[in-house]
Amino acid sequence: MLRGRLGLEKARIPHADRHGLVWLDRGRLEVEDGCLRFVTAGGGELDPGDYQIPHQSVSIILLGPGSSVTHDALRLLARHGVALAAVGEGAVRVYTAPPLMPDSSEAARAQGALWADPDSRMEGARAMYAIRFGEIVRTRDIDVLRGQEGVRIKRAYQIAAERHAIRWNGRHYDRADPDKGDLPNQALNHAATAMAAAASVAVAAVGAIPQLGFIHEDSGQSFVLDVADLFRHDVTLEIAFGAAREAAASADSIERLTRRRAAQVMRRRAVIPTMIDRIKTLLRLPSSPPETG
Repeated sequence: MLRGRLGLEKARIPHADRHGLVWLDRGRLEVEDGCLRFVTAGGGELDPGDYQIPHQSVSIILLGPGSSVTHDALRLLARHGVALAAVGEGAVRVYTAPPLMPDSSEAARAQGALWADPDSRMEGARAMYAIRFGEIVRTRDIDVLRGQEGVRIKRAYQIAAERHAIRWNGRHYDRADPDKGDLPNQALNHAATAMAAAASVAVAAVGAIPQLGFIHEDSGQSFVLDVADLFRHDVTLEIAFGAAREAAASADSIERLTRRRAAQVMRRRAVIPTMIDRIKTLLRLPSSPPETG
């Protein structure tokens, strides 16, 4: 690193003015002449080549399978407040995601204030259910809302099964053995895991607090699960039942089919950038749509 090169060692663009995400896979993330570069022979999302990464203008880099990163690259990212998450194909798994260390505590303070007050926490939960239901919810009783959600999701399962011509015998989930159910249930388990991974990336990118959920309470990833559930009725079911349909004509495992489909659907529907916007709206933060690269 050339100290003082263009004065960049002290420069840091506020995260609010940065683009959101850069997706990289099957290559090497390194530093040359003070610049972050990614060298790949191809085989993934990128064509073969040597790419210069604008590290000062992104908030988080998602590093996919078949990739490596040098110590110099980690040091450069840390200096400029850029998070690096090691993810599965299409970010359907998150293996590690160090804290983003944003340049502002605005998101964490806003979330903490909303969560700490019972009335505003209830309003946050109602806002999330309104997104899931597609309509304004009237009740302020969380148990009533959960009951309404249970009825709606059962109907949504049936509709998704009919749309994809899948036989559906109801939702069955064994925590001790998630792979015990039939193909649609297994696909739902894998799709939910993929959606939670995407939500983990979105929460980290915003600098929100994973533990402080508005609907979920006990999990250390409560807010992550809240965000993932915002996409349960449409995206998660589209992934799961579509994968179950593909399984009838494929020799691949249902997990592989679901993960591959999740990566495709989440990219096509810009799920992570949309999650980031939803989080900002729920926490009443200024919204600037992130871009992906």
